[in-house]
Amino acid sequence: MADLLTIDEALGLVLSHVRPLASERVPVDDAVGRVLAEAALAAVDLPPFPSSAMDGFALRAADAPGVLPVVARVAAGRPAPRPLQAGEAMGIATGGVVPEGADSVVQVELVTERENGVEVPALAAGANVRPQGGDVRTGDVVASAGARLGPAQLGALAAAGVAEVVCARRPRTAVLVTGTELRSPGEPLGPGEIYESNGLIVASQLRSAGAEAVRLPAVTDDDEAHRAALERGLDGDVLVTTGGVSVGPHDLVRRIEAELGVEEVFWRVAVRPGKPVSFGVRGSTLVFGLPGNPVSSLVGFELFVRPAVLALQGASDPGPRYLPGVLGSPLRRNAARDDLVRARSRRDGDALVLDPLSGQESHMIVRAAEADALVLIPRGEGELSAGDPVEYISI
Repeated sequence: MADLLTIDEALGLVLSHVRPLASERVPVDDAVGRVLAEAALAAVDLPPFPSSAMDGFALRAADAPGVLPVVARVAAGRPAPRPLQAGEAMGIATGGVVPEGADSVVQVELVTERENGVEVPALAAGANVRPQGGDVRTGDVVASAGARLGPAQLGALAAAGVAEVVCARRPRTAVLVTGTELRSPGEPLGPGEIYESNGLIVASQLRSAGAEAVRLPAVTDDDEAHRAALERGLDGDVLVTTGGVSVGPHDLVRRIEAELGVEEVFWRVAVRPGKPVSFGVRGSTLVFGLPGNPVSSLVGFELFVRPAVLALQGASDPGPRYLPGVLGSPLRRNAARDDLVRARSRRDGDALVLDPLSGQESHMIVRAAEADALVLIPRGEGELSAGDPVEYISI
């Protein structure tokens, strides 16, 4: 095992070969999951005007306490017809424009309505008034270059008047699954055959990372079938294969990729599951070979492929992102390889506890589907105890 790369060494080699993709303008309505290539700037102050944080009455703090005549009603989108004069109040709804002349709002629950107006308590100037630009000013950064846009970021952009953003284009990716034994779900199984799942797993992971993903038809363990499919997959930005990357007589992927001009950067990483992962390049195309066992494929993707796909889009932190937790039960360490253990997370007071699942073999995708975390157990001697601090990747 001494010649195997560590996870960090292998990831460093992958990222060193990534060149960010060209950018394009994208309507903000279509930008979910996209990565900003340029900072997005506010088109307006937010709020665009002093607004009320409460349903209540706008007034001058200097006129309270007292009974004030109500001279107008302000609704959201319907400003006051005139400035507020000294000794007056105006009814106002949440989000309404605080009228010129008013410096505070008293919430409706604190006033008493009289025939000649409203009785208001004392309050401080500025109470319940959202100042113009209190959230962001025109021209300020709403979202930085390298940020991945989720619901909160998109909402902020829309609220700040941003109609379009400049994003890296989506990576064009292909998924190729190899193996004579594979059949599609729903087809009858013959002797020695199994249903194919890796293509769906990897394509779903690619799309969740912001890529466009095409699933190529699975290929049998045949040179010409491999060659034709690999050549097609190498036309995009990323090609991900599963199966055929080990040392058996039917493991054809790496040899045929080399014949097609793929320069192999590394093969095999000191990780379990997923040791026989490979990575290479042909021109600007990134080429990943993941093992055929579905859990090995899933783990290899999260460690190496997802960070590469995000880095292609210019993500400022492509990951993988390790989070802190504590181990829920003892685990023996592997002397030669880091382990990514499938686990379920739960809260115990302030601690996030990670309970390893039973059935950690790399073919057990149904068991793995119960997990929401990959817990990193560093190589070494002995075991980790329940309660020991660990790091994990959320899945």
